[in-house]
Amino acid sequence: MAARNVELHAKPRSDATAPAWSRVSRISDLRGDGPHPISAGGTDLVLLRTRSGVRVYEGRCPHQGALLGEGEMDGETLVCRNHRWRFDGETGRRIGKGTECLRACPVVQEGADVLVDISGLAAASTPAAAPARALDDLPGPRAIPIFGNALQVDPERLHVTLEQWAEKYGPLYLARVGSRKMLVVSDAELVEPMYRARPDMYRRPSEVEPIFEELGVSGVFSAEGDAWRAQRRLAMEALSLRHLRGFYPTLAHVAQRLVRRWNDAADAGRELDVADELKRFTVDVTTQLVFGHDLNTLEKGDEHIIQRHLEHIFPAFARRLNAIVPYWRYFRLPVDRRVDRAVQAVYEWLTLVITQARAGLAADPARAENPTNFIEAMLVARDAEGRPFSDEVIFGNGLTMLLAGEDTTAYTLAWAVHHLCDVPQAAAALREEADAIFSASDVPADIEQANRLAYAAAVANESMRLRPVAPAPFFEPKVDVVVGGVAVPKGTMIVSLARRATLDPARFDKPQDFAPERWIEAGANGKAHDASVHTPFGSGPRICPGRSLAILEMRVALAAIYKNFDVERVGASADVRERLAFTLGPLGLRVKVRRRVPS
Repeated sequence: MAARNVELHAKPRSDATAPAWSRVSRISDLRGDGPHPISAGGTDLVLLRTRSGVRVYEGRCPHQGALLGEGEMDGETLVCRNHRWRFDGETGRRIGKGTECLRACPVVQEGADVLVDISGLAAASTPAAAPARALDDLPGPRAIPIFGNALQVDPERLHVTLEQWAEKYGPLYLARVGSRKMLVVSDAELVEPMYRARPDMYRRPSEVEPIFEELGVSGVFSAEGDAWRAQRRLAMEALSLRHLRGFYPTLAHVAQRLVRRWNDAADAGRELDVADELKRFTVDVTTQLVFGHDLNTLEKGDEHIIQRHLEHIFPAFARRLNAIVPYWRYFRLPVDRRVDRAVQAVYEWLTLVITQARAGLAADPARAENPTNFIEAMLVARDAEGRPFSDEVIFGNGLTMLLAGEDTTAYTLAWAVHHLCDVPQAAAALREEADAIFSASDVPADIEQANRLAYAAAVANESMRLRPVAPAPFFEPKVDVVVGGVAVPKGTMIVSLARRATLDPARFDKPQDFAPERWIEAGANGKAHDASVHTPFGSGPRICPGRSLAILEMRVALAAIYKNFDVERVGASADVRERLAFTLGPLGLRVKVRRRVPS
């Protein structure tokens, strides 16, 4: 749909009954038909251009609260990016199933500004249900003074212990970290509203932000409130489907490097550490998308490899988040000094990259209108007050995207390889699909071919169902709330158990089985398949902005590996263990690969 000029009414004269107008944007910032994410008074909105002019609607999808400003326009239709709900741009009514309708807001023009009145979005006051229980009424493991339950938990197996306690104490129970109370929730229906109500009623635990700042990772992941909104928009734009289409040739080139590297390993009979290998792949992809810089860790040796520095940071965060006392603020252990050196090495590399990006923008000012990567976009962007982002925020977001793009996708791919070693028929189906779609090349030739890899996507989804890289997401209420009839005071730590619902036989047929085809059949023949409780990327407004990139990477990598190689695990399946170091990775997963002999 061609871009249209803004068509707004002039602001009516102020009087006692006039709406309460809020400035939400400059007209010059509204390029194209949208959707444009805007906000007023902390309320998320979405602005569209339609045939009859500008429309502004509530900004969250009525399904699971996704930000509609992160969606796309299909002609006159607004499409939510999370689960593809479709809304008529003129009326806000949902198209297809259901009768949902987006609430609209009046919108006017005053000079160069766009103003919106959000008073009609005020929710009708509904009396909150009276809590039936207090936190201390809940069952839970017996705590000891000072330490609480901390001595009963191996931090690298925290999620497993919490899941075992859920078996014993039920979907709501109380544990303690030191003297702090922790509500553990494994009922998906109770967790979903927490995702939906972020960042207004729930936030990440208050410990997260200072710990991330101490590690130099102060970015969109740890940000809250208005700071999060501004940074989120930039992250979403960098990872948009539009950018991924243009980026695909680079992704395919990196995947081809992975194939060449594994060809060499096959010829040499060399064992491969799967997680390490796939981290090289994801680091190479992420650094080119985010920084426009080719590290090429797949073809270079291990000297000064940035991956070696990155692997210290997430475990350090996990240790500090679970610590009873923040000892590192008073003295440094050897492990903390290693982390300091790793962060410094990454900081020096990022400083060089940012300096080069600034020089490139200065030499070619026209690039400010169309930044070529995320760092350039952050350098030219302005916050809600019209000020440039600080170097600390730019560095923190660069490192955040690098870390998030490395471990999460690489570990899911590694878990997929692990399960495919146990289910050869699934590996054969993956190979058959790849042969049919891109028979003449080692990797999919274009993004259209990659998007046709339905079985590869199913393998990724099944791997995330069984081994979510974030198995125990944390929340913290910003106000007093009621969860499942339990009064939960502001500031209480809440941990949800993502895997409990996806292993429930009432929600998924034969839930312990690795069965990728369940994602293609999607409940055929009456088999249980409740995809709504499968939230590997989170849900609601703070759903992972890198979701589309991750799925695309996983489709391409899995198809390329199994089209070109026979993969055999070294050792038994039981030898591979789960290790939680903020993200859930496989410990002890090694394979040998053989060049595939075409059938």
